Amino acid sequence: MCYCLSFGVLPVASWDSVKRMSVNLRDLFLYEAFLYYNPLLLVTIMVWLWGINLWVFAQANVNFPKIFDLDQNHLSHTQIWKCATWMTIIVPTSMTAYLYLYSSGEVSLAASQPVLLYAAFAMALLCPFHIFYLSSRYFLLRTLWRIVFPLQAIAFADFFLADILTSMSKVFSDLERSVCRMVHRQVATIAWFEGDSVCGSHSVAIPIVLVLPYLFRLFQCLRQYKDTRDKTSLFNALKYSTAVPVIFVSALQYHVFPDKWVNLYRPLWLVSAVVNCLYSFYWDLTRDWDLSCFTVVFKFNKPHILSHCLYGRKWVYFWVIGSNLILRCTWTYKLSAHLRHNYLTVFTITALEMFRRFQWVFFRVENEWNKISNNKSSNTQLYLGDQQDKEEEFLINSNGHNV
Repeated sequence: MCYCLSFGVLPVASWDSVKRMSVNLRDLFLYEAFLYYNPLLLVTIMVWLWGINLWVFAQANVNFPKIFDLDQNHLSHTQIWKCATWMTIIVPTSMTAYLYLYSSGEVSLAASQPVLLYAAFAMALLCPFHIFYLSSRYFLLRTLWRIVFPLQAIAFADFFLADILTSMSKVFSDLERSVCRMVHRQVATIAWFEGDSVCGSHSVAIPIVLVLPYLFRLFQCLRQYKDTRDKTSLFNALKYSTAVPVIFVSALQYHVFPDKWVNLYRPLWLVSAVVNCLYSFYWDLTRDWDLSCFTVVFKFNKPHILSHCLYGRKWVYFWVIGSNLILRCTWTYKLSAHLRHNYLTVFTITALEMFRRFQWVFFRVENEWNKISNNKSSNTQLYLGDQQDKEEEFLINSNGHNV
């Protein structure tokens, strides 16, 4: 029933509301509505994809709670999908109410819709009571705290989630602009002059929020180097630092003359974008996935369903490597601030980046699981070898005893 409402009634009501607006205001209004609901729609997509990841791990007998150091109350894929289902219903419903109320002349009620929606999500996430999967929410918040303040040894869950956050940097940027407009009471005021607005394109907060996930990951790499003295962590930190010029050079378009942007800064942005794309692509293959020698795909201890179907198939390599390269390039292109007004293109590219990260998760977890399995087998062999040596030593010593 809920799905029929979401996919049947809501689109019709939204389109009817849009048609009632004047043509002059329609595009600007849709751009503003998109700004408020785009972040939560993309988060909903990411939750659905994460549920699929967990389902595949469960079918392939991958002990992902051990990999992420989860307790016994961790969410299963069915519970993740349950959360995604409610998000799929609530977010479009709020957006439809926003469009309908504004087109009906109820501007103040329309302005309250995104505010109430964001407040509800914040309360559900921060609620201290034993509802809404308290232990999982606490684990998420604790991991986010460790990402922002890497004052301790970096666990796998810490840098894994931090990598996912880099794919959601555009989501955080739109979230900042939405909250900014809510704080300054600019919701449902489509006559605003975006350039001069405190929450507009000239705001320095936009590139800062875009770059934060990359800086968090960079600081994690420096912390890993401090703990392990492994120089690989420094090269990894260098990879994340290449995203900084892509973001800030692009943002200069709103602060320099057009001629200077075209002749000087745009070539610099293009070079930095190519470096970031190729470096990140190389690191995915050789480090995160360990595909430098074309290892097997989804080689879990007990292959099942998807892992069995994909095992040893060369087309999987070509698809994953090719799509990762293309989507890496498009995502680097999207980090550019001067493209943010093409909101439909932006939404598509951000959704594709989440799909790229969805693929990345399979190979990254596979690589980590293989390491754990190999360590287990090597430790078992060492243990058996030590036991055998002790037995031989006991027999030799026994032969020397006087009876």
